[in-house]
This record gives sequence, structure tokens and C-alpha cells, in this order.
Amino acid sequence: MERKCRFCNAKLNVTFANLGMSPLSNSFLEKSDLSKEEQVFPLHVFVCETCFLVQLEAYKSPEKIFKNYAYFSSYSETWMLHAKKYVNQITNRFDLNENSFVIEIASNDGYLLQNFQSQNIPCLGIEPAKNVAKVAKQKGIQTLVKFFGTNTANELVSKGIKSDLLLGNNVLAHVPDINDFVEGMKILLKQKGVITMEFPHLIQLINKNQFDTIYHEHFSYLSLFTVMKIFEQHKLKIFDVEELKTHGGSLRIYATHINNSTQIIHERVKKLLEKEIEFGVGRIATYTNFQKQILKVKKQLLDFLNSLKKEKKKIVCYGAAAKGNTLLNYCNIGLDHIDYVVDRSLYKQGMYLPGTHIPIKSPDEIRNTKPDYLLILPWNLKEEIMEQMNYIREWGGKFMIPIPEIEIK
Repeated sequence: MERKCRFCNAKLNVTFANLGMSPLSNSFLEKSDLSKEEQVFPLHVFVCETCFLVQLEAYKSPEKIFKNYAYFSSYSETWMLHAKKYVNQITNRFDLNENSFVIEIASNDGYLLQNFQSQNIPCLGIEPAKNVAKVAKQKGIQTLVKFFGTNTANELVSKGIKSDLLLGNNVLAHVPDINDFVEGMKILLKQKGVITMEFPHLIQLINKNQFDTIYHEHFSYLSLFTVMKIFEQHKLKIFDVEELKTHGGSLRIYATHINNSTQIIHERVKKLLEKEIEFGVGRIATYTNFQKQILKVKKQLLDFLNSLKKEKKKIVCYGAAAKGNTLLNYCNIGLDHIDYVVDRSLYKQGMYLPGTHIPIKSPDEIRNTKPDYLLILPWNLKEEIMEQMNYIREWGGKFMIPIPEIEIK
């Protein structure tokens, strides 16, 4: 069957990254699953030669991926602080109060909306994962358990619900039908309402070899250049943008209805667009060269781990993260190299990583076994993790960061 771009419907033939066959990155295994055949899917990313949207084919439905989701935002202190700072900033900038209405798409366990709630600003979360939404509801946060798109937007509007602020963090890249998603936001937004979306920046992914952020629940890899095209197609204008340090380098875009004259396009939009064009987001060669960078990182990491094992060094991973599963599976790093992985999430402890079958334990296990190296898989949180685990230095333990290249600390 012919591949088509999920935004502009052009033919899709050019490879951005091919990471082979891989299991779903958050499909953690019970001990009883280890003897069963594991499902794997192509992790092959293409770039559209017409609109330059970088995208992964939807081999597995979102319903399957998010049915029993393993990621709870509240486990990261860094991310919790980021959310609180955002709420304070956005509340002041757009004068949000008890008469406003805030809707968050992919609201997870309520980690962000609880900050609006504490300021008595009415809010609603929309979250497809039942197990995660349950935690938000226990916090008293009104949460609708649904996937977001035009159907959900129309359903809410029919009940008289529209938003002054419509936000989504790390969700725009997760939707297989990006046109339906953006159109849904337009439907749900009040005439003078504001949308903010945060997503990893494609330029940073390329610049910093962040190929491990490619996994099956990330359907799109986004630049401002392409996102502006998508939003304009749906009569929405991006009037401001911020470059953030989160997730290895992200963008936060601000959008509104195209005919909302109260929001003037900020100079930052023009400057970042110029920066992206200079980088080469409109040239196909920018994308086709990325595979060489991936292969180089894989070789360096494998060679280094193999040399450590020859020296009988004990290596443990920190963080049963989705990006870590991509890295380990693509680089063929398994139980021959890694003893176990630790994670603070009680949901993951006692489980096994997909593909590699590495056991997941509590961080307390580190003190018992005293590994020589702690390989930090969620490298975007390395400062937080190194501070938490600094005691490994008591026995000469070292931290290893794999991306953008091997770094020992």
C-alpha cells in the first residue's frame, strides 16, 4: 500500500531514520510474559518532501498504545516544577481567573491542572488512558476519558463548553490524525481564546542525536516551520513561540483563531522561523543525513559497553523510560551488558523492559549491589537523577549519559 503524508497526503518515500523492528516502548512485561512471543513493529520514520513533516507510520492504534499507560508525569520533580512555572506564567499573561475555563488535552495524572485548581480557575482534563485518568480524578480534577479530536470537541461544544486556554504538553506529536486533532482545537477554542502546545523540537533531535526519542507513540517529529503550515490550514495562527530546555529542547507555541486581532504575531516567531530555514528544514538533505549520525552513536555506545564488560564492570540503568527502550533495543544492549534497571514508579517495579527483558527494580537496589556505572536512560532528567543518586560516588560509581554522545560524570 502506498504511504501518504498524514498532513498533506503527498507520497511518502524518503527515510529520516530506520531503527528496525521494535516492541511498543511502554509495553512492559510481567514475568509470565517472558516466555511468550513478543510483538514487534517497524520503527521507520519518513519525511514528506512536500511539507517536511517527519512522521512514523501508525502500525499500532492509539487505543492499544494508551490503553494501560505506564507514564505518570508526577514522578518527575523537574517536570512538576516546569508545570507549576507554566501555570503561574500563563495565568498572569492572559489574566486567567475564576471566570475563565482551562482545558488540557492529554492531562495525564493531573500534575498540571492541580495548579490551576489551587488558584480556583475552573478546568477540565481530557486523558485517553483510564489508569492514569483515575489518579487525576482521585485528586478531584474533572477528567474526561477520551481521545481528543473533532468528535470530542463537538461533543463538549454541544454541552456549552469552550476554552479560554486550551493546552497540551507532548501530545501534538502523539496523534496519528494531526488534521483532526488541530481542527478539534479550533472548534473547542473561544473566539479570543489561546492554545499553547509544547513538543520536542526537531532541530534539537537532529543536532543532539536524539534518535531514542523515536518510538511508536510518537507519530510526528515537529518543527515550527511545519507546525505553522498545519495550523494555518485549520485557520489558526501561531502568534508567539518559546524555546524550552525540556525533553532535550522543546518549543512552546501560542496560537489563536486567525481572525483574532487582539493577538499580534511576536518577533520571536519570525526569528525562530529564520533560524530553522537557515538550519535546513526546507532541504531534504538535512533529513537524509541523520541515519549516519544514529549509526555512529550506536557503534560508540556498544564499543564502550563491551570494553567495560571485559573489565568485569557492573552496569545498571536508571529510568525505565520509553526513550531508553528505543536505545537499548536498537543498539542490541541487553542482559549481557546491563544487570537491571531501576525506576521510582511503583507501577513499573517488578516488571521487565520490552524487547531486552531487563528486570525493573527499586532505586534502593543500587545501594545493595554497588554498580560501577549508572547509565541514565532519561538523559533529559540527568541533573535531577544525578542529584538523587549522588551517593554512588561513595564506592567510586560513575554516571554514564548516552546522548548526544557518551559522557562519563
